[in-house]
Amino acid sequence: MTVELDDLRYPIGPFTAPATSLPGIRSANIQTLSQLPEHLRSAVKGLNDAQLDTPYREGGWTVRQLVHHIADSHINCYVRFKLALTEDWPTIKPYDEAAWAELSDSAQPIEVSLVLITALHERWVALLESMSGEDFRKGFNHPERGRQNLATTLALYDWHSRHHTAHITSLRARQGW
Repeated sequence: MTVELDDLRYPIGPFTAPATSLPGIRSANIQTLSQLPEHLRSAVKGLNDAQLDTPYREGGWTVRQLVHHIADSHINCYVRFKLALTEDWPTIKPYDEAAWAELSDSAQPIEVSLVLITALHERWVALLESMSGEDFRKGFNHPERGRQNLATTLALYDWHSRHHTAHITSLRARQGW
């Protein structure tokens, strides 16, 4: 059986922005973020260093880099939410994800990022659950992607959480780990 590159890159499919932002959809997105720490910890449970240092696909990040990337990306997004809630459509600073994944802290044990993700998501979910429908219409300006409202950004990070967890669980399934 041949696995297509897109199947490896996008094990749950590419992100598609929702057509609407209904409270039930947002609630499901928030639930995904609430469950990410547990799901991610389960996905990496029992992996040894050699397995953690295995790329999820040829030319892709290692499992270790994925875990650290999730922490980096979700910290940035949390800050973007706070900026959008406290400023009028602020322009955010993008960052080079690939370069961050090559920094020395992305070679460290994953436990520190797992703990960070758990604490971060506890705060982020509390913030999200306190937001009104009007709050989700607020947003920020991304220099490369334009205006991003918080409802769409929430949906993106629901996808991002499931996407990277699936990279790990798909690799485990392919490798028989």
